[in-house]
Order: sequence, then structure tokens, then C-alpha cells
Amino acid sequence: MKKIISYIIISIFSLAIVSCAGDLNQSPVKKTTSASVYTTAANYKSVLAKLYASYVIAGQEKGGGNADIASNGGYDLMRGYFNMQEAPTDEIASTWLEGDNIGDLTYISWDDNDPWITDVYYRLYYTIALCNEFVRNSTDNRISGFTEGEQTEIKNERNEARFLRALAYYYVLDLYGQGPFVDENDPVGAYTPPAYTGKELFSYIESELTEIEDKLPIPSECEYGRASSAAADALLAKLYLNAEVYTSEDHYSDCITYCKKVMAYGFSLYSDYSELFNADNQKRTDEIIFSFEVDADHTVSWGATTYIVCGEVGSTSSQDPANYGISSGWGMFRLRGEFTSKFSDVTGNTDKRAMFYRDGQTQYLNGSVDDQSEGYFCEKWSNITDSGEAASNTSSNGVDTDLPVFRLSDVYLMFAEAVLRGGKGATRADALGYLNKIRERAYGNDSGDISDADMTLGYIIDERARELYLESTRRTDLIRFGLFTGGDYLWQWKGGVKDGKKVDSKYNVYPIPSTELSSNPNLHNENY
Repeated sequence: MKKIISYIIISIFSLAIVSCAGDLNQSPVKKTTSASVYTTAANYKSVLAKLYASYVIAGQEKGGGNADIASNGGYDLMRGYFNMQEAPTDEIASTWLEGDNIGDLTYISWDDNDPWITDVYYRLYYTIALCNEFVRNSTDNRISGFTEGEQTEIKNERNEARFLRALAYYYVLDLYGQGPFVDENDPVGAYTPPAYTGKELFSYIESELTEIEDKLPIPSECEYGRASSAAADALLAKLYLNAEVYTSEDHYSDCITYCKKVMAYGFSLYSDYSELFNADNQKRTDEIIFSFEVDADHTVSWGATTYIVCGEVGSTSSQDPANYGISSGWGMFRLRGEFTSKFSDVTGNTDKRAMFYRDGQTQYLNGSVDDQSEGYFCEKWSNITDSGEAASNTSSNGVDTDLPVFRLSDVYLMFAEAVLRGGKGATRADALGYLNKIRERAYGNDSGDISDADMTLGYIIDERARELYLESTRRTDLIRFGLFTGGDYLWQWKGGVKDGKKVDSKYNVYPIPSTELSSNPNLHNENY
């Protein structure tokens, strides 16, 4: 049962952001002020639900109506994040290049005026502003008038808000490599925040997560849809795995430590890979460590998983949308041949993760990047329940499939990579064992197991693609392996040409939007 999202109070905290300078830490006000909201313990939980929902909805009404912030496309944060993490990579090819303003992302040729880069930036800082306001209003002094039990509950909710803020800052760090910094201690109102470097953001995120990890509930005592101690540990593991990119200093041993912390909670791989991405995936708490709830009644959005499920089904292909629990296919993207070729058998008869629709489709994009007949369509995500029924009417309510953020298989892969990169605290045999657990789930037996000799970094980056495709990890992974920019790894239409070409390393980070640069003199974009 999906719970936390049902506590959303409509019209609380809608904040129109045009520029962050002077706005980043103001009290969000629209119809209801923060002063009147933070008066009952029940309202605190309602606001907390809004913090979670800010990742997957765009406004206070169905499909983004009564928008939280002014934006170019009016879409939610996770639709933009998906595009920024997937569209420039070897995994997907977008179809609606002009209509969705996604051509520059697809060809890795963006600048600081790109609408997706701008929207995601401001949506992240919108969430940060909401979290700051929650933390500011949940200090011990501020809640001293509540009962002892209510104070305990609000203190726990404050730690969740801090986790959600740390997650938003992690996305800022990963995408932009820098950013303005504000927290609950900064003044409310006109204020120009300082710019934090990647190292400074890294240190802040690390300190926040290490401080709250043991204050969050353990997974077995955590309400579904809310952050547990394992979620904080998984985010720390991911932060440490990428530390060398963010700070030029490696933290692979720390990554191993936090992967082991996650594993110690007793998670296990769910037996059916496909059911991790269907409309009943809220039941997969044995593997899914943390997810954003998407609900066709309470968080109706044309982004998040609605975008993924409807977008992976062709609008001109022979795919039957009903097979995926949707009323129509949008045909927004297909899979690139370089990605699907990482499976030795694209039929899915051996590796069941090869969930591709191939009828009438070529494997490679030999004509143009936006031709729907080129590139297999994906069948990984669906709006189908375990009983085989459509969970919702997608034409009016979107899908009912939650969005996994951290899964145990990703933790296994992070653990193995950190071992191969020289991290201490585990052996190659340990790493091999976890990798083969993933393979055995994929193959249904040990026929796909690898040996120690197979276990290379090259294997890891390809296995991450096979296991985590369309889960918004690919850009980050390719950058960590030195394959996103440059010319060592080419895929069709990389850089805007059919056979692919070398691209400038400046594209390893997205630029701060031009509107923000003109408002905050503390910020600047190197090389843009």
C-alpha cells in the first residue's frame, strides 16, 4: 500500500522560481503560508509528503497543473533527470528531437540555455528550498509546544527532509559539478548564496548523510516510500564510488564499507527481474532499497515512470500498448544498437534482462537518430500488475509504477567495481560472488556465471548497462569510466554524426543556466 503520498496537502508550498539569486531560501508561499502550516504535527507529515513528491510531480494539480515553479516544459524533476542521464548516452535514442527540445542533449552539444538543463537545475533547488524550510521549522525549540510523541515523530521527519535535501544536492553535484549553497541557517529573503565547488558539495553531502544515517529507521521498521538508514547508506556508497570524479580523490574503500552496511540489512535479489519495474513494484522491498512513489490517484504526472513506460512503446510500431498497461505509446525513445549489442542474445531466451521489442525494428540507427523504425523498443517497464491487469488509465492518470532509486543489484555492482579499483575491505572472490548472483537471477541458473578472469572493469561497465538500463545511471557511469566524452568509445550519433565522433571533455558536467549566471555573480561556467 502506498502511504506517504496520500498525505500531500494541495496548495502547500508552491514557489515560482525564475532565478535562484535572492530566492533560494525564501519561505515558499502560495495561498497558505509556512507560518500557518507548521502548527500541527499532522501538517508536518503533509509537508514531508510534498518534499518526497517534489521529485515526481510538477504542480499541485493533475499532470502538473497549478505549477510549483515556472519552467520551460512544465515537467517534473525525474523526467528531466532521466533525459539528462540517458539521452546523451549509448542507451536511448530520442524520437521527438525538436518537439521535446532534446536534440542538444542527444548530440552532446548543449549550452547554458538548454531548457532541460535549466528546468532540472531549478527543480532541484526548489526541492532544496522546501527541505530547508522544513528543517528550519522543525528545530527542537520550534516544536517544543507539541507532545513528546509528536516531537519524536517530527524529529524523525526532519532527518528524512535532510536526506531528501542531501539527495538533491547529490544530483546537483553529479550533474553540474558545482552550485549555490543554502541551508536552514541562511537568511530568508533577498540573499545571494555562495558558490560551492564539487569538493565542498561532496563534503556537505557526506557530513549530512553520516550524521543522519543512524537516526533514520532501519528498513524493517520504515514505512514504504520513506527513507531508511539503508537509503542513506546506499547514497553514501554511490557518492564514494564517484568521489574521484567529483573531488579527484578516491574513496573506494569507503564505498565498500557502505555497500556492506546496506547488505547487512538483509536485502536479497528479487527472483523476477521484470517485476521490479511493473505496477506492483512497491512489493519488492526485498531488493528495492528506496523508491519514489508514483500513484495514479495522488501523484499524476506526465513525467517520472509515466514518461518511461509510455515513452518506451512505439507510436508507429506494431507494439500493442495494452501489453504494457497503457492506452497509447508515445514513441519517445528507442534503444541504441551499441547498448543492445552488449547482450550476446537479444531474444531474452538466455539473459532475461534483454527485454526488447524487435518486430519491424533494425538494431542500429543507420538512417537518422529519430526514425522510430530504427533501434529496438524497450519492454522493461510496464503499468501491468502481477495479475496481468492494467493498473491505471494512462491517458488521464498516468501509470501506477514506482521509480526505484536504489536497488540491491546496483549495490552489488558498486561493491565489485570498488574492489577492482583497489578498495580495501573485501576480496575479488567476494566481488565475483555478488556479480554471479546478478547473473544467476538474469539467466535462471549458473550458465551465465563468469570467472575471475572475466571480472574486469570493462566487464563491470557493460554489466551495469545490462542490469540498470533506463534507470538513469548511464551518463554517470560512462563519465566515471572515462567513456562519455572523448573518442575512446563511440556510438552512433555521438556528437551529432552517424558514426559518432570525439566530443569535448567540458560536457562531462552540465553548465549552470545562463539565467542563474546573470543573477548570481558568485557562479561561473568553466569552458562554456
